[in-house]
Amino acid sequence: MGTLAKSIRRVLLLSLMAMSFASGAQDPDSGQEESHPCESGNEFHHFDFWIGEWDVHDAAGTLVGQNRISRREQGCVLLEEWQGAKGFTGMSINYYDPGTGKWKQSWVSAGAYLIEVEGGLNEEGAMTLIGRIYYFGPGKEAKFRGLWTPLDDGRVRQFFEQSDDAGETWQPWFEGFYSRQTKTADQ
Repeated sequence: MGTLAKSIRRVLLLSLMAMSFASGAQDPDSGQEESHPCESGNEFHHFDFWIGEWDVHDAAGTLVGQNRISRREQGCVLLEEWQGAKGFTGMSINYYDPGTGKWKQSWVSAGAYLIEVEGGLNEEGAMTLIGRIYYFGPGKEAKFRGLWTPLDDGRVRQFFEQSDDAGETWQPWFEGFYSRQTKTADQ
């Protein structure tokens, strides 16, 4: 099985595991009350600052897309749904893995690339995830890292970097500033 097929299979298995975990191991007909550890455990809320509906701008203020991050599966999963300003789409599943003590993200775009990163909150309260990016077309893989920083004005800064020399040097890959969308009376 190729790297791409393994990666897609891994993302699907993670989704199924998260859904299974969220539904609990108890039989719904047993009369036992279901527990919801993802709704109450503090670690499961470390990425809550990213939940919402967002307009995303680059550093120059140009709208580059919209993103919706929602809590799913009784709080065990954050689902990201991206719509780029030029029509590019993608989505990710984000979750806290109690076995490793790390947050994990698996992102897949519309035929362009796969990102798999993991990590957690740093001392400043920003989410730092490190792993790899795999480009479907050329079959290229590189080290990759992302930083999500809640800003004092309510926005979130997302900054990605890629390393083509096994982490010796890093090049900026994407920088976006998330502003919460405002709803009008018509919406």
